[in-house]
Amino acid sequence: MSEPLLETKNVRFRYERNSPDVLNDVTISFGKNVKTAILGANGAGKSTLFSILNALRKPDSGEVLYNGSPLSYRRRDIRKMRSEVSILFQNPNDMLFRPIVEQDVAFGPENMKLPRDEVQKRVDDALFAVGMSEFRKSPTMKLSYGQRKRITLAGVLAMQPKVLIMDEPTAGLDPQMACEVMEIAEQLHRSGVTVIMSSHDTDLTYSWADEIHVMRHGSCVYSGESEPFYSDKVEVYLSGLMPPASFLMNEGLSGIGTVTREPFPRTQCQMSAKIGGSKTGKFGTLHIVQVSDDTDIDALMNDYGDMTSGIYGMSARRAQDHSKAKIDFFYNGPENCTMKCLSGNDAVLFCDPLMVESARASADFVCNNGYADVQIDVRDCSRTT
Repeated sequence: MSEPLLETKNVRFRYERNSPDVLNDVTISFGKNVKTAILGANGAGKSTLFSILNALRKPDSGEVLYNGSPLSYRRRDIRKMRSEVSILFQNPNDMLFRPIVEQDVAFGPENMKLPRDEVQKRVDDALFAVGMSEFRKSPTMKLSYGQRKRITLAGVLAMQPKVLIMDEPTAGLDPQMACEVMEIAEQLHRSGVTVIMSSHDTDLTYSWADEIHVMRHGSCVYSGESEPFYSDKVEVYLSGLMPPASFLMNEGLSGIGTVTREPFPRTQCQMSAKIGGSKTGKFGTLHIVQVSDDTDIDALMNDYGDMTSGIYGMSARRAQDHSKAKIDFFYNGPENCTMKCLSGNDAVLFCDPLMVESARASADFVCNNGYADVQIDVRDCSRTT
C-alpha cells in the first residue's frame, strides 16, 4: 500500500453554527501517486471535503495531514502548501482572475515568483495541453463554458503541483475534451503527481481509478477498490449512484454462465475481449511507438503503411502537431487501437514514453487472461527526429 500523502482524521465541518454538519467525522487517507476518485450524490460533501484538503476552509474539529504532518494554518505555511496542492473547481468562473487567457494562466506561476522565461514556458505548455494555444490572446469571459474550463485547467497545470484535486473535471465538457482531460490526468499520474478527482460518472472513474472513496450525507461510507462497493446493490442505491456499464454487463453475463465473474473488465475493449475476442481467431499486433516532441511521425508512418493509427500522451500530440500523417484516433487511442487488434488488424499507437504502461494496459489484460493473443511491439523512436 502506498504511503499516505494527504489525510483527514475525524474531520467535522459546518457552514453555520446552528446548521447540520456538512462533513461528519470524515477519515480518509489518500496514497502517494494513487489515482483516487471521490464518489457521491449532489450534497454528499465532496466539494466541501476538497476545500478542506486545500486549506480553503478549516475544519471545526479533526485534522488534515500533509506528508504526515498536521496542516498549519499560518499564512506562510498555507502559501507553501497550496503551491504543491492545487485544486480545480467545478465552476470555471470561480477560478478566472485576469481578463486575457494567457494572463490568467500565468497568474499562478507569477505568484510563485518564477523567472519570466519559466512562466512563459509553463503557459505555452499548459495551453497546448488543453488545446487552447490559439486562444491565448482572447478575453476569458468571451469563451464558452467548456473553453473556460480548459483555461482553468491550464492555469492549474502551469503550477506543476505535486497533488492535483479536480472537482467534477469533465462536467460540462464535450466527450472528446473529457477524453483529453482523462489523458492529462493519466500523464500527470505517470509523472509522479497524485491525482484526486470527484465525479458522478462511474464509467469514467471505474476505468481510471485505483481506489474510490464514497461520500454520503457528509460521511465517508466506503474506501477501497471499486468492485466490492458496486457488488453491494443497497449501498450503491443509498449513495445515489449507478454501477458502471461494464460492471453491470459483466454481472449479467456471469449470472447466466456466459463468462466467469472474475477478472473484472473495466473498459469496453476489455469487456469485448472477455465476451469473445476475434471471430476469426486471428489477432493483430499493437505497435507502440515512443516519440518525443520533435519526432518525425510522417517518416515513421512509412514503416506502418495504411495501418490504423492513434496518438497518446503529450509528446505524441506535439509531434503530431507538425505532422501531415493521417491519424485515425486522436482520443482514447490505446483502447481504439487495441480493439482493432482484437478484430485481427494491426494498429500503431504513437505514444509519450511516460505513457507506455498505460497504453498497453488493455492489451495486457486480454492477453494475460487468455482472451486474445494480441502481440505488443514497443519501439523507442523518442530520440529520432
